[in-house]
Amino acid sequence: MKKKLIACMVCLLLITSPARPAERMAALPILEIVKAVTKKVIKAIDLRIQRLQNKTIWLQNAQKQAENVLSKLKLDEISEWTQKQKDLYKGYYEELGKVKSIITYYQRIREIAKKQSRLVQEYERAWNLFRQDPHFKDSEIQYMERVYSGIMEESLKNIDQIFLMLDSFTTQMSDLKRLEIINKAADQIDANYDDLLLFNRQNVMLSLQRAKTEADAKQVKQFYGIP
Repeated sequence: MKKKLIACMVCLLLITSPARPAERMAALPILEIVKAVTKKVIKAIDLRIQRLQNKTIWLQNAQKQAENVLSKLKLDEISEWTQKQKDLYKGYYEELGKVKSIITYYQRIREIAKKQSRLVQEYERAWNLFRQDPHFKDSEIQYMERVYSGIMEESLKNIDQIFLMLDSFTTQMSDLKRLEIINKAADQIDANYDDLLLFNRQNVMLSLQRAKTEADAKQVKQFYGIP
C-alpha cells in the first residue's frame, strides 16, 4: 500500500510538472515527496518508541510490585505463593526483555531514517548553491538534475525499506531476518549518502578549477563554505 501511494505521487508529479527549458531549475518535484514521507516515518518511529518506553515503565513497576509481595510473605505462605509469583515475575521479565529489544530495533531504524533525512538536506543545500553558480553551464545544471533525480528515486526505495522494517514487527519474523533487513537498508542509505557527497565535492572542485582569478577562487570558497 505504501509503495503504491508513493509511486502514485511520483507519477502525478511527473504528469503535472511541465517540461523545463534550459534554465536554472528549482528544487526537484520529487524532493517534496521524499521530505514529507521521511518526516512522517521519523514521527511514526518516535511515537512507537514513546509507547514502548511507557510500556517498559509499566512492566518495571509491575515487576517491582511482584517482588514486594514476595518479600512481605510469611515463611509458611511462601510455599503457596512462590510458584505463582515466580511465574508472574518470569512473565514480566520476559515481556520486559522483548520490549527493550524492540526499542533497540526502533532506535536503529530511527538512525537510518535520520540519515535519509540528512541525505535530503544535503542534496537541497548543494542544489540550491550549484544552480546559482555562474561557473556551470545550463547543460551541466541539467545533468546535475538528472543525477540528483536518480539519487532521490533511490531514496524512495530506501523509504520502502524503512516501511518494510516497521511492518516486520507486525508479522512473524525472526530477529535474524529482521536484523538482515535493517542492515541492508542501512547499507543502501549509506551508499546513497556517500554517492551524493562525492558528487557534490566533485562539482565544488570543478567550480573552483574554473575560477579565473585568485579573487574569484576566494569567492567560490566563501560561496561553498570551504576554509
